[in-house]
Amino acid sequence: MESSVMNKRINAIKEGRTTLGIELGSTRIKAVLMDEEYTAIATGKHDWENRYIDNVWTYTLDDIWDGVQGSYRDLKDKVDKEYGVTITTIGAIGFSAMMHGYMAFNKEGALLVPFRTWRNTITGPASDKLTELFQYNIPQRWSIAHLYQAILNKEKHVSEIDYLITLEGYVHWVLTGEKVLGIGDCAGMFPVDTQTKDFNERMINQFDELVATNGFPWKLRDILPKALVAGEHAGKLTGDGAKLLDPSGNLKPGIPFCPPEGDAGTGMVATNSVAKRTANVSAGTSVFAMVVLEHELKKVHKEIDLVVTPAGDLVAMAHSNNCTSDLDAWVSIFGEFAKSMGIEVNKPKLYDALYYKALEGDADCGGLLSYGYISGEHITHFEEGRPLFVRKPDSKFNLANFMRVHLYTALGALKTGLDILFKEENVKVDSVLGHGGLFKTEGVGQRILAAAMNTPVSVMETAGEGGAWGIALLADYMLHKKEDEALDSYLSNKVFANMTGTRIEPDKNDVEGFEKFMRLYTAGLAIERTAVEVLR
Repeated sequence: MESSVMNKRINAIKEGRTTLGIELGSTRIKAVLMDEEYTAIATGKHDWENRYIDNVWTYTLDDIWDGVQGSYRDLKDKVDKEYGVTITTIGAIGFSAMMHGYMAFNKEGALLVPFRTWRNTITGPASDKLTELFQYNIPQRWSIAHLYQAILNKEKHVSEIDYLITLEGYVHWVLTGEKVLGIGDCAGMFPVDTQTKDFNERMINQFDELVATNGFPWKLRDILPKALVAGEHAGKLTGDGAKLLDPSGNLKPGIPFCPPEGDAGTGMVATNSVAKRTANVSAGTSVFAMVVLEHELKKVHKEIDLVVTPAGDLVAMAHSNNCTSDLDAWVSIFGEFAKSMGIEVNKPKLYDALYYKALEGDADCGGLLSYGYISGEHITHFEEGRPLFVRKPDSKFNLANFMRVHLYTALGALKTGLDILFKEENVKVDSVLGHGGLFKTEGVGQRILAAAMNTPVSVMETAGEGGAWGIALLADYMLHKKEDEALDSYLSNKVFANMTGTRIEPDKNDVEGFEKFMRLYTAGLAIERTAVEVLR
């Protein structure tokens, strides 16, 4: 690194001319320290895993804080080592996390039941009832579905609820004392009004009427966070918060925070996909496509969520609970095999070798079929999942097709949802940007997604930084936006103006092959259903 660049970064760190973004993903918590030129100058990480306890996917509060502290400590240590500077202040901080879920607290701030994450598909009756009541799709993952299901289940804790919030809103609350949430994840708790940039008042009243006979001491709005849009200030780091985030005591309180946002919103920001007719696909443990709409959809689709950008514009979201987990497990098996043969292969090389091999496979995967359903899958109507691989005796079973089918099926449920948007609702998109682990091997995941969507797909050079960089950008936007400067203008004219990426056009054979695979995928769901019923 040139000495002038190094000195500039050192001074930025010393003077707090940086922004910090931390995102709590499904398997990794990532921290990104960004300078004023939108460059990630240091990163930190902490790996974690959800727990399956009493039929609920969860993380404990200790898991959360060990992870937040661990990711920040890793970043702080790297800054110490690379720049010789100890972080004491930061221009602004933002937190992001997995959207949706259910964290309910009483008046003393105690968690009433274990955190129920987005991954749970245990709220079917509530989801159906609220969708019918509101005439608006309420997916099982949404906080309001969890709340109403708890009411239907007659869970005693419901009457004690004082605050209902999502994961990043919880972390933000503990660190700042502010009960707020970015509008993007507010729309993952309860429907929002894109005109008022707030929770939908009609539906709030409908819900209160629905549960009125229960005699709860709260009204719904009383227990929800305050909705904030991108650019608004959302509090400051308290003294206790500073000690919690950085137990070493080096970090000073008073640092401003931007509104906490869900990973869908930060993914849109990180891929410059907040303007109408843009889309992005985040593909990792789960996969979702966010399409910014020009107008409302013609009808309610249970497979499609309606959320909003961090600025409050309407977005159609096709979300699949399962993407790369089963694929990662197969890659790990091949790694074990290599090790047993005395061959040490690092993970990036292993992934590259197997992913590139997939491109040698038949466009339709040679008749192989796989489902990577680690958990349930709402788009295809499964409350539980069973990872499954099946083939006919005459299928073309080789390594290339085996890897290709696992890449295809990672997007299978997502494509089921996208086909509703593109084929039934005639939604149009001008650009699609991909980000997340699926795209780390250059050109492979990108080509597969282009085939699935039959649309050109771009991957930016910053895609690997993901949502942690996205929330750092939202923190910077809060600090430096000009009066009336819209988020999409800030991103296009400042952040992404000189950034390069790669664009892949859909290959005709790939598109036809993916469509053929999808016909088998759809028909084979009966096999997956039987596996769920039999393998108890």
